This record gives sequence, C-alpha cells and structure tokens, in this order.
Amino acid sequence: MSHLRFKALETLSFKNFRQDNAVTVPAKLSELFCANVFSEETMREYLTKEAFRSIMDAIKKGSKIPRHIADQVAVAMKDWALSKGATHYTHWFQPLTGSTAEKHDSFFTPIEDGGGRAIERFSGNMLIQQEPDASSFPNGGIRNTFEARGYTAWDPTSPAFIMGTTLCIPSIFISYTGETLDYKAPLLRALHAVDEAATDVCRSYFDKNVTKVTPTLGWEQEYFLVDSALYQSRPDLVITGKTLLGHSPAKGQQLDDHYFGSIPTRVMNFMKELEIESMKLGIPVTTRHNEVAPNQFELAPMFEEVNVAVDHNSLLMDIMARVAHKHHFHILFHEKPFAGVNGSGKHNNWSLATDTGENLLSPGKNPKKNLQFLTFFVNTLKAVHDYADLLRASIASASNDHRLGANEAPPAIISAFIGTQLFSVLEELEKVTDGKLSPEEKTELKLNVVGKIPEILLDNTDRNRTSPFAFTGNKFEIRAVGSSANCAEVMTVMNSIMAKQLRTFKKEVDQLIFEKGLKKDEAIFNILREYIKESKNIMFEGDGYSDSWAEEAQKRGLNNLKTTPEALGRELDPKFIELYEELGIYTHREIEARNEVKLEKYATVIAIEATVLADIARNHIIPCALNYQNRLIENVKGLKEIFGEKDFRDLAKEQMNMISQISTHVSVIKLEVENLLEAIKIAKDSENSQQMAEKFCNDVKPFFEVIRESSDALEMMVDDELWPMTKYRELLFTR
Repeated sequence: MSHLRFKALETLSFKNFRQDNAVTVPAKLSELFCANVFSEETMREYLTKEAFRSIMDAIKKGSKIPRHIADQVAVAMKDWALSKGATHYTHWFQPLTGSTAEKHDSFFTPIEDGGGRAIERFSGNMLIQQEPDASSFPNGGIRNTFEARGYTAWDPTSPAFIMGTTLCIPSIFISYTGETLDYKAPLLRALHAVDEAATDVCRSYFDKNVTKVTPTLGWEQEYFLVDSALYQSRPDLVITGKTLLGHSPAKGQQLDDHYFGSIPTRVMNFMKELEIESMKLGIPVTTRHNEVAPNQFELAPMFEEVNVAVDHNSLLMDIMARVAHKHHFHILFHEKPFAGVNGSGKHNNWSLATDTGENLLSPGKNPKKNLQFLTFFVNTLKAVHDYADLLRASIASASNDHRLGANEAPPAIISAFIGTQLFSVLEELEKVTDGKLSPEEKTELKLNVVGKIPEILLDNTDRNRTSPFAFTGNKFEIRAVGSSANCAEVMTVMNSIMAKQLRTFKKEVDQLIFEKGLKKDEAIFNILREYIKESKNIMFEGDGYSDSWAEEAQKRGLNNLKTTPEALGRELDPKFIELYEELGIYTHREIEARNEVKLEKYATVIAIEATVLADIARNHIIPCALNYQNRLIENVKGLKEIFGEKDFRDLAKEQMNMISQISTHVSVIKLEVENLLEAIKIAKDSENSQQMAEKFCNDVKPFFEVIRESSDALEMMVDDELWPMTKYRELLFTR
C-alpha cells in the first residue's frame, strides 16, 4: 500500500504534468451564457408564436401544454439539439439517491421499409414521458422489485440543456402507481403552495397587482480539491468520500491564511474552465474564493427561482467532478472529509419575490410596504418555530452529523438570528394593544417602529455565523445544509411550512376583520403580536457553539437532535404528516417511504465506513506497525549484542518503550475491529429501519474514534517510509 502513496507523491513532483491545463477565458463570459440551453431566447427563434406562448404560460402560470404544442416543441428542441451536435436525448431527473440520473436514447430511427435509410426523430410523446426501470432506485418499500415500471415526466419550468452530445430534459420521476420517487416533484408542489398562499396575502392586504410570488434561492457550494493521484492512494477516500484515519498536520487552518487567500494557479485553471462550462449551461456563477480549510474552496451563483436553482446546483456538482478530472483533481463534496479542519456546507439563501419586482423580505419606502415586510418576516419566524424539527430533519445525513455542533457549523438546535435592532422592533410590536388601535398608537407604530426598519437594516452589520437560520438583510440564510445535499429537500420543507403558515395567517387576519370589525392594519398588527410571542423562543442572538446555549435551548423547549436517527425519528410526527397531506406535497405513504429511504441510507453509509475502516486497520495499519516493531526488535537485539546486558537496558530504553506502545495500539485496534464487526452484525439484525439506524449510530460509530486514536498514534511512531496511507500534510498541502 505504501508504494501507492510514494508513487502518487512522485507523480506530483512532475510540476509540468500537473500545471499544463491552462485555460483561456473569453473577454466576455456573458457571450457564452446559455449557449447550450434551450432558453427563452432560443425558444423565440425555434418555436411558433402559439407554441412559445403556451410554454411561457406553462412556466409562469402553470398552464397545461396541449399535445399538438408538445409535438411542435419536441421538433424544435430536436432541431436545436442537432445543430449543437447532439445525438441522444435523456430525461434528466433526481432520484432519492441524492445524485442525478439519466437514460440516453438516440434520435436515430430507421425508416420502416426505407431501404436502409434512417432519420432523427423526437416526438411530443418522447418529450413528455420516458420509462426508465424504477426498481433499482430507492423507494422505501413503495413498490416491489418485480414492479419495475417508473416514469419520468418533462418539467417545462426548468430549461432543457445539452451536456456533451446529449439533450437533457429536466424531469420528475414517479412510480407506475403515481407516487413520487424523486426530489423535484414534491418541490414543485411546495413552490405552487407557497405561491398561492403568498399571492393571496399580498393581494388581500398589500398589493392587488401581484399575481405570482416566486421563491428564490442562492446557494453557496463549498468543496475540497485533492490531487487525483493522492486521492487514488487512499482507499477510504475512494470508497467513502472521507478519510477515516489520519493524524492532523502541524499546520491546519490555525493561521487563517487560506481564507480569501491567493488561489493557486492549478486551482484557478480548474475554476476558469468550470465557470466557462457553467455559463454555457446557464448557471450564473459569480463568486469564487478560498475557504477556511487548506484545499477548500467555494463557488456561488446569483439568485434564481428555487426549482431552477436546485437543478443548477445538481448539474453544477456533476460538471465540477468532470472538470476536476480534466485538471487531475478529485472533488470532495463530503461534509467532513478531513478531521481537525473545517468541513463543507451549502448555505441556502431563501427569499420570496413578486411578479411586480418586489422582494417580500426586504423593507419598502413607506409604512405599508414595511408592514408587508414585517408580515412575511414574522410569518417566516413562526413557521420555523412551529416546524423546527422538520427543518432539522431535512438537513440530516450521516455526513452532515460530523459538522453540526462541531464549532465550525451551526448546532443541531434550530434557532433564528435576526440582529439586535430587528429584535428590538419585534419587542415593540409585542406591546401592541389587543383589539382596535387608537389613532395615536397607529401613528407611533407606523412612523417610529415600522417606519424605521429601512434605516435599521441599512446600518445593521450584525452577522452570526453560529446560527442555523439567519436573517441577512433581505433574505434568510439556512446555514446547516450539508455540502453534498440536494437543496430540494430543505427547500421543499421551507416552502411547505411557509405556505401552511401564510394560509393560517390569512385565515386569522380575516377572522379579526370580518368577525371583530378590525381594520386590515389593526388585524395584522394583532396577529403579528401573537406570532412574535409564540415564536420568541427560537430567536437567539448569542454564540450557538456555547454549552450555555444548549442549556438555554433546553429550558426554552427547543429540541437538540444531535444525530440523524434522532432527527429522522421526528419526521413521522402526525403534525408534520398533516401539513404535507393538507398541502398535497406528499401522501402518508410517500412520507413513510422517504423516511425509510433516509434511515436505510444512514445505516448503509455507516456500515460501509465501518467495513472500510476494519479492512484498512487489519490489512494495512497493523501489518505496517508490526513491520516497524520488528525493525525495533532487531535494533534492540543488536544493541544487546554489542553493549552487553549491563549497558544495553539504558541504551535501548526508548526502543523498548516504543515496542511496548506499538503492541498496545495493535492490540487495541485488533480488539476494537472485532467488536466493530460484531456490532455491525447486531445492527443489521434490527427489527426496523429506525432501530437499525439508531444501533449504527450508538453502537457502531463509537468504535471509529477508538480505532482511529490508536492508528493515528501509530502514524506518529512508525517510520514515514513504511506508513501506507497518504498523510494529511500531503493531502492538504500538496499543490
């Protein structure tokens, strides 16, 4: 194994080999934007006016596309794709594996009785629906393996694009019996629900010109880059995406010299090519920089409509892996690939925008617009308060457990940071009179409380990186999402709970107006006052990393769901099931199935990591340690032979001590590996998925640290030339 390590390091010593992928960036990246996308501009060129209007209505109003229009769109899409060199098409979808999936079919069609002739064919039926085998995708018991039929259906709200020589058509994925088997379908339902609810609130109380509210998302993708040769030399990285063993280097991120530092040339070439490919596919990336940990970086785009933003993030992760390979890198999206340095996250910046051009989470220029802002702001806090555990479950995974609460990412306790000034505003609103308001109180509220919000936000520079849910001026930033996650899951939850909350708000305000005779603004102030009181427990301005916050959160009645099994155990709460069923996001069966999929995935991930750790420890670490121990034994024998019994004991004292320590660590590793493997067997024999996940979490995972501790101690003792695993200093600091 050690030969792989040194061969990889030798490969890296050939600087020219690793630096030869210089990239030339066009003077105007904007000229490449959407070059490989069936964009609105392209549709205008290729579609009839009737077809174009129909597609635009489908995108903006959710209208159905007639079959004859679908045929026209298919022909236009095929002609455009062929002009770009495409030979195949695929329905591009996002199954519950967490990655994207595709089945390529050729446009090529032989002409029946055509004497050996053929044409390129693509019909409306082919565009609208494709039938991949659904039996091998996660389904949580919704269907039997022998019931293989599943369907992908075109999503016209996300533009088709060309990847290589394949036309990719964003699609949803459903079973033969209609249950959703992907991330996109429930997300689209949640977006529709929040659009209806938010539009209703806007039109009823603030602006009758609003006809559509669109949730927006801006994600921030963090990742690590490791040289491909070094990556291949670490079996744990190759199989699990993270290092299971490895002593921290003398220098990690202590000097804070990597964050926003100069980007290495080789990495810059990777970033340049990545941006070019992203632009061609319509992904509006604008930001790139070094992150905190060595060899860690971040990329971020402009805000987009949530569905498109989610598709773009999934697509980008695929592009990143391909481009990294061309530059002899391997990209790591795992939340915690290296111990001792920061892991990676994917902040989700969420807001709501109207078709009149307003951001509903941004204050306006008059009291009415500021009251609109407060309405959506407070309702967001109320939604997060009432459904905090559901939000926590949406970001739960085996890999993200390593980050949450580890003094580098927000804790597992869901709280909201809004800044001291806005907190003061909410405290003032808490004092609103119950029922009708006097003219003086209305004036005071509108001028000196609501009216001052724009000034407050203009001067508000508060930032709290320890908060999982933070207001940052005109959006909420969900900071606990893991770097490998599909944004769709947390966005489905966020938009669902907001839709439910806005429905409730509208109902309660209307009751005060029509039953109690209050005016609109009075009713709104009254309801907001109660919401502030009810959701105050999640508002926290302090250090989320501190032990005192965990104690305080417990007093406030906030759950601290530290592990994925704990978080997923809350998903089946009747309150959450009722939410999804009322909004039509999921059926009861779909909720249970998805929960089952996530629990099984958690257990499987831990089982794989445990098996790989056991293999490396037994087959690589122990033999290496014994090899070095034998060298020490030979050294001791030589000293005894040369110096005799009298002087030998003093001269060989350290060697004898090392021999003893090696034996101790080898014994610990051997014993704990045996215990680990036995714990895996017991966990797999559980009665249900929840119990199995809990056993892997509580009974299997604890062995990881014990084995690692002894292995890392051996790494610091054994001759560097013998050590089989590429070391952290080589993985993190070799350029």
